Amino acid sequence: MTIDLTALGWDADRAAHHRRRRTDHRPGRVARVDRGVCTVLTADGPVRASLGGAVLAAAARDLTCLPCAGDWALLGTWPDGRVTVEVVLPRRTALIRRTAGKDASGQVLAANLDAAAVVEPVHPEPDVGRIERLLSLAHESGARPLVVLTKADLAADPAAVARQLAGVAPGVPVLAVSAERGTGLDPLRAEVAPGRTLGLLGPSGAGKSSLVNALAGTVVMPTQAIRRVDGKGRHTTTWRSLVPVPGGGAVLDTPGVRAVGLLDGSAGLDRAFADIAELAAGCRYADCTHESEPACAVREALAAGDLPVRRWESWRRLQREVAHESGRRAARLAAERRGGWRAGRRRPTRS
Repeated sequence: MTIDLTALGWDADRAAHHRRRRTDHRPGRVARVDRGVCTVLTADGPVRASLGGAVLAAAARDLTCLPCAGDWALLGTWPDGRVTVEVVLPRRTALIRRTAGKDASGQVLAANLDAAAVVEPVHPEPDVGRIERLLSLAHESGARPLVVLTKADLAADPAAVARQLAGVAPGVPVLAVSAERGTGLDPLRAEVAPGRTLGLLGPSGAGKSSLVNALAGTVVMPTQAIRRVDGKGRHTTTWRSLVPVPGGGAVLDTPGVRAVGLLDGSAGLDRAFADIAELAAGCRYADCTHESEPACAVREALAAGDLPVRRWESWRRLQREVAHESGRRAARLAAERRGGWRAGRRRPTRS
């Protein structure tokens, strides 16, 4: 079995990195990671690879250096036939969420996405707050964000729902699709053209696996029927997986996320709430807190009903979260620097 790596995004810039690093290592794209063992798509077909020493050393300093689905890697082959990931090439985009631990670190959900789709079921009712949160994550990743409303065949007027949600996704395409009926998929197919990768991010039961199957043209992901009582589906995907699409391109499915914590990146939040950022730029004072300052454009928009209170409160909640994580991350990095200094001072000098 051979694989056309250029159809998956291998290009001249990545080839140049390959030549600068190790030409004796073969390139491949990580399709899946299971407990430290990677399934990597190479020109000669899929291979299983464990983590090399240099990768493990980098991960000991920063867990985001661990390979994840979507990464481009260089593989070494040993005399006994073992294959190891020796180098993870620089990521062009990375979808990173805050981990649940207390160390204020991040977890890379997917890498090298050209487009990141926030997938939300239109039935029984979209969760607007979740869309805003995931859009912030998608914007921060560097990939082109989309909102995909699935199960449109269960809604009386899915186009009206899409128009309504456009207000919480300024500048972002909002697409209503039905994987079951195959409607509304053409704009998504354009996102998985040769050399491009579309990532899917959303809750369990949103229909991500059905989307992957529809775009791939065959059943490559298991699906579960939705419960007609509440319109929810059961959790089906428990890993992140890169799926090549016939004709070129790939779709990266992620497991259903119950909660996504934001790290300390505010740029994604500003883009997800571009309407509020634009209003804030019109305040009299550049450091306006939008609480009691005169000539506050944000408060004026709230009073006039031009800015919904729900959206304002959502923005404030996420701003507080990002500010909190920024403080925690700065404290952790400072502690690491102090620890390194002390370790250096304690190092014995006698032979």
